Amino acid sequence: MFLPAAIGLAMAVRRGLAIGGVATGSPPFGSAKGFDAEFSRQAIVTLVHILPGALFMILGPLQFLPRIRNNHPRLHRRSGVVVIICGYIIGISALVMPFFLRPIGGLNEAVATCFFALYFLIALTAAWRAILRRDIIRHRQWMIRMFSIGVAVGTIRPIVVLFFVFSGLPPQVFFGTAFWLGFSLHLVLAEWWISYTRNVAISTKFTPYEAGI
Repeated sequence: MFLPAAIGLAMAVRRGLAIGGVATGSPPFGSAKGFDAEFSRQAIVTLVHILPGALFMILGPLQFLPRIRNNHPRLHRRSGVVVIICGYIIGISALVMPFFLRPIGGLNEAVATCFFALYFLIALTAAWRAILRRDIIRHRQWMIRMFSIGVAVGTIRPIVVLFFVFSGLPPQVFFGTAFWLGFSLHLVLAEWWISYTRNVAISTKFTPYEAGI
């Protein structure tokens, strides 16, 4: 959870610095000026996406820490409101970005982005509605699904690097595939974790909070 969130936060910071003309290049595969130029051309749209994204990466993992949730419920609720607000901004901006920026991976990347942005927004809304009904179990499940998609960008980045290093293909060919792989992997892992922890809670006869999940 923390590793892809940290990568996502680093990407947001680097992208912001690139828009400000401070950072150039994107190790380990050399200069990224061509990539940065497209985001800089639509700086406002990009910043609307990455600034709440950075806050999402910082506060999101805290929602899943039992010690904070149980010992500091007020902090959990207030940071959760911020995460939900940031999530809607992230999801909606991700939906519109392909119409303002030319996706590096073309139509394949754009379709992947819109598909998983919609799923992200659906999961976010379901999590919000569940907590309003005091349905803690479903709230937790939908929050896991939502957050897994939100931090998938931190897994997509290493996948992109692997394609750069080993495939020999131009980024226009594999970027969309990397998006599908990263998002799908996170979605599968989220469903596995939900199922696994549900079975743990049932087999041990603990409530979800007693089981530390």
